[in-house]
Amino acid sequence: MKIQFKRLDHVQLCIPSGEQERARVFYTKVLGLEEIEKPDVLKPRGGMWFKIADIQLHLGVEEAQTKSKRHPAFEVEGLEKIREHLIENNVALREEPAVPGANRFSFFDPFGNRIELMEKV
Repeated sequence: MKIQFKRLDHVQLCIPSGEQERARVFYTKVLGLEEIEKPDVLKPRGGMWFKIADIQLHLGVEEAQTKSKRHPAFEVEGLEKIREHLIENNVALREEPAVPGANRFSFFDPFGNRIELMEKV
């Protein structure tokens, strides 16, 4: 059997317990994402959901967080203006090795989640 994948639905990152409001400010005010309502059955678990392009970004609450290479990567337009905006908001950035056909860098949310942004050239 070959699984027929249709599209990416969502990406989940984790935040520590008690940090929902700080996450909400970062993701709505700094990144400009639109928060969307979680289904009632999932609300007791904490966390929040956001609309990001044609998928969703889910923030789940998790006690034990470890550093990892795991990360989502999003294609964007205006990468350099985004870089300037993140620097102005004191967001930690990391330069990434060059890859053919794209300019890219990563940034870290207040909880250490790495998010890569790339612009095709």
